[in-house]
Order: sequence, then structure tokens, then C-alpha cells
Amino acid sequence: MSDFFKNKKVVITGGSGFIGTHYINYLLDIGANIKTHIHKNNLKIQDDRIEVLENIDLYNFDDCMKLVEGADYVIHSAGKICHPSDVATDFKIALNQLNVITNALEASYKSNVKGFLDLNSSTGYPDRRYPITEDEYWDDEPFISYYGYGWMRRYREKVMEHCSHFSDMKIALTRGTAIFGPHDNFNLETCHVIPALIKRVLSGEDPLVVWGSPDVVRDFLYVKDVIDGALLVLEKGESMRPYNLGYGSTVTIGDIVDTILKVTDKNPKVEWDNSKPTTIPFRSCSTERIQKELGFEPKYTFEEGMKETVEWYQENYVDYVEDYSYSCYPAWERSLKEDKK
Repeated sequence: MSDFFKNKKVVITGGSGFIGTHYINYLLDIGANIKTHIHKNNLKIQDDRIEVLENIDLYNFDDCMKLVEGADYVIHSAGKICHPSDVATDFKIALNQLNVITNALEASYKSNVKGFLDLNSSTGYPDRRYPITEDEYWDDEPFISYYGYGWMRRYREKVMEHCSHFSDMKIALTRGTAIFGPHDNFNLETCHVIPALIKRVLSGEDPLVVWGSPDVVRDFLYVKDVIDGALLVLEKGESMRPYNLGYGSTVTIGDIVDTILKVTDKNPKVEWDNSKPTTIPFRSCSTERIQKELGFEPKYTFEEGMKETVEWYQENYVDYVEDYSYSCYPAWERSLKEDKK
């Protein structure tokens, strides 16, 4: 574990979110001085070492300036997300993410921040049925299911490129594959495939009806490895040089189901519903650049990451109840809600 960030003042946007929570945990462990904010959601970590600004709305540029003030580095992990079934028709999420990153980037530049890190998405890539490289990002349109969302992700990089033309601030650019792990969103109405399957398996669903086909291919990287890789790019990567951040090999949705059943010791009958929508049938990203240039290697196997995720879910969430709108909240957040009653 590098001590590059030790005693550095690091601002994390979206510190109450899935990725932001893991950035905070990692950086606290290595002695960084953390500053973050809350707007609508409380932090998942309660620690006196964290400087927290309340009621900070990143849509408001003045709020961004307050947050970024005094920072050595800014790690951007804020922005609304949507359910995969809504990605193809989304407008508001794309607009939210563009507004937020533009404000955060401009505030960082004007505050003389040394480095800015963005974890972008592989949804901006065109449809290729092999491990796609960073240089192919702009070769063709994003896959049709990702068209609007993927172009938003591409435009994020153009905003950063624009900033790089007149700023000496280092801009670390990663393109992440699919991510999973503890602190993810487990609300069945809005969550992604792995947390949804974990929740449904542990709730005892039998038969377990899974959307789409077992042959759909993805590259999933455990969130702790994502944090390692992203911070490595900020520390050692070349400014504005994109780095794919993934596991470097793929799993199928069928593999995901089998792994969840293995680590939960459950054995429901699995049925596949091909009438339900899915996104791209194949996504794999080459990780040769980040491996060869920066020495990144994932520390967790897919099964190890899944085991930790399932154990975290079992320790932090209530047992399945009919009102899943309540059961989707972890223990720390339920206690806050009870205190307010």
C-alpha cells in the first residue's frame, strides 16, 4: 500500500455513495486527510477524522468551491446512477453527471488542486467482441443500449481534455468495467445485477428467475481492486492518458449466478427469462496498459470478492421482509431513520 496520499488533503465528491465510501476507507487507512460532503444521503462511515461539509449541492458551483478549497487532490465519485433497464432511454442522469463533473473540475482548477481523478465508464466504448483497448474508444458509436449514456461518458472526457489545455492540474482518467462489492445499492428497484441477485437468492426465491441469457459476458472487478487501481493512476499515471480498469478476464451472467449460489450455499431452481431487456451482450476491456505501465494486478478473485460482498450483506442488512423498500436499508441507516421517528 503506497503512502503517496499520507497527510495529503483529499476531497472526495460523493462520499456517501458506493465508490466514495471505499475511497474514504482506503485513504483513512493510509493517513490521508479526508474532506467530503453530504447533500441528500448520510455518510456510511462515521469517523472523527473526516471533515464533512453539510448541504453541499454539486449542481451549485459555489458549493463546489467550498468543498474543494484547500485540497491537494480531488477524487470525483459523485453523480446519480440509474437502473440498467433505464440506461437506453435516460436523459436526466446524463445531464446530472455532466453538470456535476463540470462544476467539480472547474472548482478544482480554480483552487489550484494538484490532481483530479475521475472513474469513467466502459459504456462509452463501441461494440467489440474481444478485449477492447483504450485507443478504440472513439472508433465507432457506443452500443445502441448505451448510446445516450455512453456519449455522456465520452463528453466527460472532452470536458477534462478542455481543462487540460489551460491547466497544469494532473487529470487521472480511468475507464472502469462493472464494479461490485460491499456498500453497493441493494434496493431491487434501482440496483444492478449482482446486488439484485444476492438479495433475491438470500431472500429464498425459488425458482430464481434471471433476466436475459446466461451467456451474456461481462468483466467485473471487485470494488477494493477498483480503488487500488484508480488511486494508482492518480499517483503514477500520465495526465489525460486513459487506463482501462478491469479484472482482465470475463465472466458470464451464468457464472455470476453459479458463484452466488456457491458462496451462499443456496440451491434454487434457476430459470432464464429471455424476454426481459438486457444491455450489451459482450463487454471485455484490455487491461494490458495499466498492467504494463503501472504494474496493476487485482488482488481478489471474482469468487473472493463475491464472498466478501455476501458476508457484508448478511451482516448489515435485515432479513428479507415483504416491504423491501425498508429492508433495502443497511443497519447503520436504519438506526438513523429510527432515531428520527
